[in-house]
Amino acid sequence: MAAAESEVVSPLTVDTAPDTSGTAAASVAAEAAATARTGSQAQVSKASLAAKLMSLSGVFAVHKPKGPTSAELLNRLKEKLLAEAGMPSPEWNKRQKQTLKVGHGGTLDSAAQGVLVVGIGKGTKMLTSMLSGSKRYIAIGELGKATDTLDSTGKVTDEKPYDEIKQEDIEGILQKFTGNIMQVPPLYSALKKDGQRLSTLMKRGKAVEARPARPVTVHSISLLKFQPPFFTLDVECGGGFYIRSLVSDIGKELASCASVLELTRTKQGPFTLAQHALPEDRWTIDDIARSLERCTSLLPEELTFKKLKTENSSDQVLSCGYITLRETKREDDAVKTL
Repeated sequence: MAAAESEVVSPLTVDTAPDTSGTAAASVAAEAAATARTGSQAQVSKASLAAKLMSLSGVFAVHKPKGPTSAELLNRLKEKLLAEAGMPSPEWNKRQKQTLKVGHGGTLDSAAQGVLVVGIGKGTKMLTSMLSGSKRYIAIGELGKATDTLDSTGKVTDEKPYDEIKQEDIEGILQKFTGNIMQVPPLYSALKKDGQRLSTLMKRGKAVEARPARPVTVHSISLLKFQPPFFTLDVECGGGFYIRSLVSDIGKELASCASVLELTRTKQGPFTLAQHALPEDRWTIDDIARSLERCTSLLPEELTFKKLKTENSSDQVLSCGYITLRETKREDDAVKTL
């Protein structure tokens, strides 16, 4: 019986084993088809993102951290957007005349942080209006120390006592720096001599003469905090104004010296750091598109009209692969386009 049972069981075991060859082939084919569909969908998605990126046009604001220059930050922004859209390198795009045009209106020092207004597409033509608008800063000054750059990045050139300076002394002189005043710009600045920035010439050890005082406007200035040797100012000013020069002049007015320790731009034109400046983790095509929609309502009506008129004209977007400088009434307030 044992042998008979084994003869019966053996063929049953063979008969019940599934033939997987056809199933495996079907599975491989299905997987290949799914992969193809996924790849095709990814290509469509990237193409859609690229089209959306190249259609962006207007003005928005980003949060510039300490460290990079304004131009370096724009390059970083541009690289992130191109990478998200899966577009080739900027060099390739320049050759194909498909350069993504991005610019900023109003340089913010590398050691400073805060609002940086950015134009994209035809929005770069709107940046000039940002230069003449008001800007607001929170500046922390340090009494008793002067530097060649007028801020903490420079070499100390003088030290003077500040022990006798009181809070009311600072508050008492702020009126002298309010309204339409004359100001001498720093030697380390974007002003030019023979086509080169004064700051560049200074770094090369070239002799540079101080520029004459020029008219600037301070809309308001107040002392927020005084904890010797540090004092914190809230300043709203017009274009071409240097906070570094202001802090230095305040030190001199107090029979001492002073330099900027920290500087934050909290407002430029209608854009504020708290409400409108996109941090780097939100530098995406969709986030910028939404920001452009919100920011359009902040712009003056006549500027928005000009923007719409430009977009409806037959003018083509100019490709610009290198940093260019478009001079305005003030040399240091340059519109940079990349």
